[in-house]
Amino acid sequence: MGITARSADVKDLSVLVGLYHDLATEMDAIKPIWSAADGLPEPAPEAFEALMADPDAHIYLGEIDDVPVGFLVARDETLLPQADGRRVAAVRLIFTLEGARGVGVGEAMTDLFLREATSRGIRSFDAHVSPGHRESKNFFESNGFKARSIVMHRSDE
Repeated sequence: MGITARSADVKDLSVLVGLYHDLATEMDAIKPIWSAADGLPEPAPEAFEALMADPDAHIYLGEIDDVPVGFLVARDETLLPQADGRRVAAVRLIFTLEGARGVGVGEAMTDLFLREATSRGIRSFDAHVSPGHRESKNFFESNGFKARSIVMHRSDE
């Protein structure tokens, strides 16, 4: 089985949108506010196009035997002014189809993300993970990430 990761481009738009909708379905079942608070602004195709045009955004596809089965969206972000221009590369979204989990697709995408961010001079990394998604939390912890912030939420709706 050939597991690879590569940068996504405009020809991958329909695949990315399909994978994103699978992610949104899964996450909305765990946390109903996810699409409204943590997902992409709709419509998703335009959101991906905007990300592709943004030099600080990076999108990767994970593949098995050249078939896309996952994606990762990251952004290079500047820390507060007192950090003297230091930047952090932040995984904003990561998803692998359920049947393709546990075989190295997420690792391939994360490795490529880390290598490319490091080549841009970035030495700090974040990964945004939703509470209740233990697989993602465990995945990032196994890659050396530790929690540094937890967002608490209350809804009276």
